[in-house]
Amino acid sequence: MTEARESAGLNGSAYTPGTPCWVSLMVHGMAATQEFYGELFGWEFQPGPQQLGAYVRAQLDGQEVAGIGQLPPDRHLPVAWTPYLASDDVDLTAETVRHCGGTVGVGPLVADNAGRLAIASDPSGAVFGVWQAAAHLGAGIAGVPGTPTWNELVTRESAGVAKFYETVFGYEEEPVVSADSDYVTLHIKGRPVAGIHGVGNALPRDRGAHWMTYFEVVDVDAAVALVVELGGHVLKPAHDSPYGRIAMVADLEGAAFSLVRTSR
Repeated sequence: MTEARESAGLNGSAYTPGTPCWVSLMVHGMAATQEFYGELFGWEFQPGPQQLGAYVRAQLDGQEVAGIGQLPPDRHLPVAWTPYLASDDVDLTAETVRHCGGTVGVGPLVADNAGRLAIASDPSGAVFGVWQAAAHLGAGIAGVPGTPTWNELVTRESAGVAKFYETVFGYEEEPVVSADSDYVTLHIKGRPVAGIHGVGNALPRDRGAHWMTYFEVVDVDAAVALVVELGGHVLKPAHDSPYGRIAMVADLEGAAFSLVRTSR
């Protein structure tokens, strides 16, 4: 992980291709989930595109930060936060995903006048979205409490899957040189935008490879206590790291995410 940084696309311009521009969560209980995240992060909600079912956009101080959608009752899919990576041409990106050994599960399709999207998985099975902006550029605010500040792929080993993302999105890689750490930071135009963490046999069997979203908070310990009070649970207790204080938690339906107070 790295410290929070200014993101492209926050000043009315499109995100640079490859940059995480949005996060979305598909759940069974929309009302309870909105209440949970509203209390935790101070989010308010407005309706969004409805092609994939009921969908709302979370807002903080009037700026859009994330999406929450309704899973069909008969779809027993894992409930997980999914990052969307910006693309100038989602059809070409989807074609490249397939060519490089990934899978496209949804789309590409049009989301009203907001843009075009696809949902794909990399060769390790981790799910991510691709977003080609039109009216909706993506998150309008970042780096403040209540917003996503980092996205990290947790996988068995970084080398092979890093090549996939490098080919599909044009990332430059910067490995962390350490005898006991397998970590690659992905850069766009010299700026770190995401990470890949190889954890070997510590990869959770029930989840497999997955993307983890980090949300900035003012006080990690207080936020963890609030998660528990709201009906969520703790996956990894709060602890200090070189990048700030971090904890991993899960919401009412088991969607895992991390809380971080980044070092400034």
